[in-house]
Amino acid sequence: MNPIVRYARWLHTRWPAATVEKLPEVRADGGTAVPRLFITGDLAGVPLLKFALDGGARVARAIAADPALRAAGAPPGTLDLVIIGAGVSGLAAALEAQEHGLAFEVVEAAEPFFTIANFPRAKPIHACPQAMTPAGRLQVRATIKEELLRELREQIAAAGIRPRAGRAERVERASGQLVVRLADGSTLAARRVIVAIGRAGDFRRLGVPGEELDNVSNRLHDPHDFAGQRVLVVGGGDSAVEAAIALTRAGAEVTLCHRGRGLSRPGPANLALLESLLREPRAEVAAEPPTPGRVTTAGGAAVEHPTSGRLTTAAGTFDPTPHPPGRLTLRLATGVREIRADEVALAADGGVETLANDSVFVMIGREPPLDLLRRSGVRVASEMTPARWTALALFLLFCAWLYDWKSGGSFDALWRAHGWFPYSLPDFLRSLGGRIARAAADPRTLAGTLAISAAGPSFWYTLAYSLLVAVFGVRRIRRRRTPYVTAQTLTLMAVQVLPLFLMPELILPLLGHNGWLPRGFADALFPAAAYGHGREYWRAYGLVLAWPLDVYNVLTDQPLGWWLAIGFVQTFVLIPLAVWRYGKGAYCGWICSCGALAETLGDTHRHRMPHGPRWNRLNLAGQAVLAVAVLLLLLRIAGWVLPPGNWIAARFYATFEAPYKWAVDVFLAGVVGYGAYFWYSGRVWCRFFCPLAALMHVYARFSRFRIAADKHRCISCGQCTAQCHQGIDVMSFANKDLPMADPECVRCSACVHACPTGVLGFGRVDRSGGFVALDTLAASPVRIAEGAPPRPER
Repeated sequence: MNPIVRYARWLHTRWPAATVEKLPEVRADGGTAVPRLFITGDLAGVPLLKFALDGGARVARAIAADPALRAAGAPPGTLDLVIIGAGVSGLAAALEAQEHGLAFEVVEAAEPFFTIANFPRAKPIHACPQAMTPAGRLQVRATIKEELLRELREQIAAAGIRPRAGRAERVERASGQLVVRLADGSTLAARRVIVAIGRAGDFRRLGVPGEELDNVSNRLHDPHDFAGQRVLVVGGGDSAVEAAIALTRAGAEVTLCHRGRGLSRPGPANLALLESLLREPRAEVAAEPPTPGRVTTAGGAAVEHPTSGRLTTAAGTFDPTPHPPGRLTLRLATGVREIRADEVALAADGGVETLANDSVFVMIGREPPLDLLRRSGVRVASEMTPARWTALALFLLFCAWLYDWKSGGSFDALWRAHGWFPYSLPDFLRSLGGRIARAAADPRTLAGTLAISAAGPSFWYTLAYSLLVAVFGVRRIRRRRTPYVTAQTLTLMAVQVLPLFLMPELILPLLGHNGWLPRGFADALFPAAAYGHGREYWRAYGLVLAWPLDVYNVLTDQPLGWWLAIGFVQTFVLIPLAVWRYGKGAYCGWICSCGALAETLGDTHRHRMPHGPRWNRLNLAGQAVLAVAVLLLLLRIAGWVLPPGNWIAARFYATFEAPYKWAVDVFLAGVVGYGAYFWYSGRVWCRFFCPLAALMHVYARFSRFRIAADKHRCISCGQCTAQCHQGIDVMSFANKDLPMADPECVRCSACVHACPTGVLGFGRVDRSGGFVALDTLAASPVRIAEGAPPRPER
């Protein structure tokens, strides 16, 4: 294998990288960008039974209590409320609407509680959080699929609620009301509409006898649950192929059935994996990691990057779970005639064959629910529209101006030439006269020191940066009330305000002007300069921003011994030790100024980070930037050791350092990194381009840090993966009970915090991969509410 490919796989591409399903933009009260249209249930966020019940009841209760509900007149026959979807959330809303005397109608395209009915037979239902009692009349106590369905159906029957059969096509606004248009051409007019259709949409059906049996499902959560079973997978797309591969690798005896005579829809990578198994249809699937790639001649296949939302887990060489031999058979030009409890009837070439069978997965597509929302004007989170592309382009232009101005570029020269603010500040202070002018003219005073610092753009940029971290840091603490977030955010705020703002801009200059800094100390760390305060106090940033994130204390005309020593200890001693013990997030999530803004201003935008294998490959761009930084260091050293006046020393800044500054520090870190905040999350620079992060990725491959998971609590909802602004597929580790080992992790705690069942927790492993300790700083709200230890049970 190519050495670069081998290195990339060792560092990044071996880890799972499932894509994240898109969701609509929904406010905390269920409201959307469309007035009077609400979304509740699975589509509103967490796919958890009690949350769905609670959300549906609360939205309906708020609608009933709204005095504007009947404030404006409406044509005769207008309903108070139309509920689209007869799942648990929609019917909880219906019961609440009935309780408050609203005129309502429930519209359902399939059958009431279809999602639950579609679960595998005897599936345990997580009634978490355990201490939570949902609002409204619809309540649940059962924890097994069949009992739960019986319980829910009895409550709806007792209330006399009968959903109307129909498929909603769109919701339109007309004359102060909402009109729900159905597929059969009929309409329903209402003052308010609740969309509670769930995230899965409507799965396409085979239309054969037995499809309603409990052993038939449309979604694969954990293939290991089917090890040793005889499984039929129906379909010819990526969903079916990926499910068949994952089940086979987990030890199931799989038959993949497709009515077409060929597989034309799956991607090339999935077809290659499938063919590797079919070359020997009954070959054992490798339980050990195949070498050298993801496919071996022995049939070792992996689905490390699922493309289908219905395959909610990855299966790959990172997963050491033992399993019996798996086998795969492909049946083309074959259809399903009938499904029975322990066998299936398949029809091909005019004949019917019966196969023994334990489970069936029907993966023939679905009608996505987002189409209804798009047609109705509801915005989809992270979906780029022309308006959003325009806003992104304008913000990138603003960032280009800002970082050019702040970094001494053309706009800075323009401002300086015209004496515009802040270059006009000294003259302005002098014009005030009196004590103010005298104090501002004396650098030994606080006002005098401040006048010099504030006369340059970098002061105001750093002040604004620090204020953003502080203000949005407080908001983050209030939003995510856990001891972990509080401690982490306060630390980030303190590091940004003290050593990265007050020290270089006020404290050190004030000490220097008053002669309170030892001369030798000042000369070693802050060389004399003909600008500003007369010394380069800005080099104090190097006390926090280590090489190669900050290269400017290293790439000097003459070597600064103290900074070289400090940089060496930071980059090659302190950071490796911290990463070994706490993971890369010890620096990225608790110290770095880039991380500080990402975790505060970027906190509510972390779900916008793109996920998937294509984006995971872009992670390696940071390795290229790191290589350039190393090359610059080697050239700088060569310029020092070669005879005076050598070409490298004479041309180093213009030929090497300046292009690096403008390409990396200004464009990638500034314009791209911050310009993408509100569209692609605050970690674009950190994840893809930062050279120090790239170096720490190497360190992190030897780290003892892991995110522990309690599989028995995991409901495969994907919230942990969706909230990760490093693009990590956390769920693929959690639902296999594997420690999360992806080196990208920055310890932000978003996945731990977002998990609705308290699955995850921070910890560390020993050399054999066994847990030796878990963190005591609580990061899971669910665990805190339960009064349980701040870690998964082992």
